Amino acid sequence: MTDKRIGLVAGYGAFPLELAQTLKNHGFTVHVAAIEEEANKDIERVADTVTWVSVGQIKKLIKTMKTHDVTDLIFAGKVQKVHLFRNFKPDLLAAKILMQIKDKTDDSLMLGIVKALEDKGITVRSQVEFAHDLLAGEGHLFGPEPTEQMLKDIKFGFPQAKAIAGLDIGQTIVVKGEAVLAVEAIEGTDEAIKRGGALGQKDVTVVKVAKPNQDPRFDVPAMGVGTLETMAASGCSAIGIEAGQTLLIEKDKLAETAKHLNISIVGI
Repeated sequence: MTDKRIGLVAGYGAFPLELAQTLKNHGFTVHVAAIEEEANKDIERVADTVTWVSVGQIKKLIKTMKTHDVTDLIFAGKVQKVHLFRNFKPDLLAAKILMQIKDKTDDSLMLGIVKALEDKGITVRSQVEFAHDLLAGEGHLFGPEPTEQMLKDIKFGFPQAKAIAGLDIGQTIVVKGEAVLAVEAIEGTDEAIKRGGALGQKDVTVVKVAKPNQDPRFDVPAMGVGTLETMAASGCSAIGIEAGQTLLIEKDKLAETAKHLNISIVGI
């Protein structure tokens, strides 16, 4: 990249904030399109400009980037697909994308949006291009040492999670005693953890992976403090995440929280 202007589409969580600051540290002027239904208002403290757009306002997103002469952008943070079924009011371009895609899987939706952006001369870049230091390593990462049963459940759950991820259903499963308690779908990671934890009651393990052919421009798996808090409240005591493919958000805070909540984090 020769131009030091960059766009950022900010969804849920701390990752957009962390990435925006990283981009600023690299000397970029950061122009944000913040998703009204998801983004943290603190993004206004970090970015150079922020325009608030609703889910389905693709034309406004493009106009925002064009206004600031942005030709490259990054998606950061989750936008829950459930918004498609809750007072969703797509603009004409979003409606056109929905009519043209083959189905409503995450990949189909995002590839449709990426194509619409590229048609207007805007390139969508990898989510991890400027965030390599956030990727999880292998082995025991944070929290107490995992027990033998936790490691068994993680090993058991990894191919199971990969299978549902390959079908573009979700990227997280909940396991206990080498049995699957819950599978993430449209409801999202936290709700799957709550459901699985309620069934297992205690000593439950979560496994989170990337898709087999993960597109680094969107849906790269990430975990932060919120995931650990949901796990602790649901009786989950360990999580296995895919090494080299999962973003660890606010690492220092994540390490402190894992220790405080007695949750083992393992990179696999």
